[in-house]
Amino acid sequence: MKTSKIISTLAIMFFLFTASLIKPLYSYAHCDTLDGPVVAEARQALAKGDIMPLLKWVSADDEKMIHTAFQKTLEVRKLSDQSRELGDMYFFETLVRIHRASEGAPYTGLKPGSAVDPAVALADKALDSGSVDKLVDVLSDAMAKGIREYFERALEAKKNADKSVIDGRKYVESYVMFTHYVEGLHGIIKGGAKHHDHE
Repeated sequence: MKTSKIISTLAIMFFLFTASLIKPLYSYAHCDTLDGPVVAEARQALAKGDIMPLLKWVSADDEKMIHTAFQKTLEVRKLSDQSRELGDMYFFETLVRIHRASEGAPYTGLKPGSAVDPAVALADKALDSGSVDKLVDVLSDAMAKGIREYFERALEAKKNADKSVIDGRKYVESYVMFTHYVEGLHGIIKGGAKHHDHE
């Protein structure tokens, strides 16, 4: 009974730990950063006075709202440097908020570019360079390292599992961590990446 409680507790702890590692891939909403692709394209669109490249970021139902915000921003930008800064930020906020809503995702304000997950930054670089090799290498190496570390701990603990109850529990703990880590990775691979944290 106690062993099953320990296993359940460890499983929950592991799930929370794994979620904390995996969640950044989704929770950092790349599109709601000041260095993200939505704002970057919005800066160019405002500079050129051309809204067309931005419409792909919103649904057809929201086009009118974006058109209105864009025109207002263009007018405000003419008043002064300060007005331009305020107007641009208003437009960035509006565009990103509407884009996030169309995805069913929450909007919690624009983040600094440093909030972008390194893997997502590499994904952007891959698209810019036309090669995904570096991204594949970085993620593959990280995944392999994690699997090997959990495996080595479990394997080492298994050698002493029958020496005492305490040693047995140490093995069970490392076994649960190892198998759940692998299961979590496999679930992500099978399920495919979900965009941000819509779930």
